[in-house]
Amino acid sequence: MNMPAPLDDATIIGQIQAAKQAAASGRGSEADQILVRLAQAAPHHPAVLNELGVRMLDRGVADQAQALFQRATAADPRHPALWSNLASSYKALGRRAEELDAIEKALNLDPRHVSSLLQKGAHLEEVGDPRSAARIYAGLLSFLPAELADVPTLKEAVAHARRVVDADQAVLFAKLEEPLAAIRAAHGNRPQRRVERCLDTLIGRRQPYHSRPTWMYMPELPAIDFFERSEFPWLDAFEAETDAVRGELLRVLTADRDGLQPYLDFSGDLPLDQFRELNRSRRWSAYFLWNQSQPVPGHIARCPVTARLLETAPRCRIDRRAPTAFFSILDAHTRIPAHVGVTNTRCTVHLPLVVPPGCGFRVGSETREWVPGRAWVFDDTLEHEAWNDSDTPRAILLFDIWNPLLTAVEREMIKSVTEIYAEYYGLPQEHGL
Repeated sequence: MNMPAPLDDATIIGQIQAAKQAAASGRGSEADQILVRLAQAAPHHPAVLNELGVRMLDRGVADQAQALFQRATAADPRHPALWSNLASSYKALGRRAEELDAIEKALNLDPRHVSSLLQKGAHLEEVGDPRSAARIYAGLLSFLPAELADVPTLKEAVAHARRVVDADQAVLFAKLEEPLAAIRAAHGNRPQRRVERCLDTLIGRRQPYHSRPTWMYMPELPAIDFFERSEFPWLDAFEAETDAVRGELLRVLTADRDGLQPYLDFSGDLPLDQFRELNRSRRWSAYFLWNQSQPVPGHIARCPVTARLLETAPRCRIDRRAPTAFFSILDAHTRIPAHVGVTNTRCTVHLPLVVPPGCGFRVGSETREWVPGRAWVFDDTLEHEAWNDSDTPRAILLFDIWNPLLTAVEREMIKSVTEIYAEYYGLPQEHGL
């Protein structure tokens, strides 16, 4: 008598998917028939045993589910999902030690197995160790992709994990606040920016970001998102002349709109897919006064106050590369995607001029709103993005300066290196991000 040929893995998985689709569509008897045939044709296949176990667990027959999952893990001990399901059956049976052992086996195979981490956190909560549960959940949330957090089968468990972490961090923060307040008071209550940010990172309020320039990286420069405004007293003159600078911008928009150009102008073969929508688009436009070290005389003549102010700033002077200064105009309902700049030897200055409601700017984990007439300096080699969700354009004066933490000798050397490098490779004169 001829025996039927064994089913291959692809056929088995396809049949299991068909059974799941039938069950999801309310055709339960059809789904059961498919699984019965599979159980007869491949009684020892781990995927079949696992699916039968899931069905038994859903029907409340935990002992049969446990036996099926046990057989599945014996047949394929390298699959964390099988151990996770076995842990679920042990939990239903009240066998907590064996549940934890199965969870640990899953996590030994894949330390980032989402279901197993959620199971371990829940187990620790249920045995009275909420702090350890919060640490498990915090680790999970630190890498969990947003799309997974919204999967229906995980959504509530992930939301619960966030609540547990938030509650735990509130308790920890309360324990920290009194001794830290005493230390602050003993030292004149001066702001301690670095320690505060360290604590925010420690308890999960802030994600650390690091300098990732697209070209030149200067080691040992601190990765500072927004520099302290008090470090740049020369910006007082810019802020005092905000109305005059804004007036020059508005006259440009009225009399010289042809001078505006798309800020982005990259060839199509560059790996800059995030900017494809804005490349060569006037939705993000620039009116250059200086562009990669080259002055634009006609534009400077139209904006004498702005040009005079810019000459007072500690701008880089690098042939074919710096300074750059322009009015940056972001159209309504336009977003500049997250990106990084070319070198941390320079910083970027914003002087907000026209800022409708609904505009925002993020550098690293710090998000701010532009306020007309209030300038800031930031390191653009930290990931940053900008958006205008309003119905009208947003406009700022944007220019680059030397990173204030460089010495005079370092600036001179960086200038020489940059100019020789650009000349050696024949690099085109392109404005960077």
